[in-house]
Amino acid sequence: MTETILPSFLVILLAAALPTAVCRWAGVFAAGYLREDSPWFDWVRAVATALIAAVIAKLLVFPTGALADLPLLIRVGSVAIGALAFLVSRRSILAAVASAEVALLLSAYLTL
Repeated sequence: MTETILPSFLVILLAAALPTAVCRWAGVFAAGYLREDSPWFDWVRAVATALIAAVIAKLLVFPTGALADLPLLIRVGSVAIGALAFLVSRRSILAAVASAEVALLLSAYLTL
């Protein structure tokens, strides 16, 4: 049984890892040529920010798993607390994520 699974697993691993590795190496090589004040760098930063915002919005509006059991108000409130912590802590992502997580877990514990 192991003889038939191993080659399939290796093919799947290569098929998943190769495109990711190519994109990462292309990013490493391109990063050496980009200046921080270039329009390309601004575009990359805008796309990355938009992707993060889209993931957060999806988790808020269409949650899956245990997050789906929590009311929308708790999810939105936790994000608001995280955003406030980000601003208060002089733009510390760690403080924002930690405070939003604590707010989410505490409110989930109190409501469920």
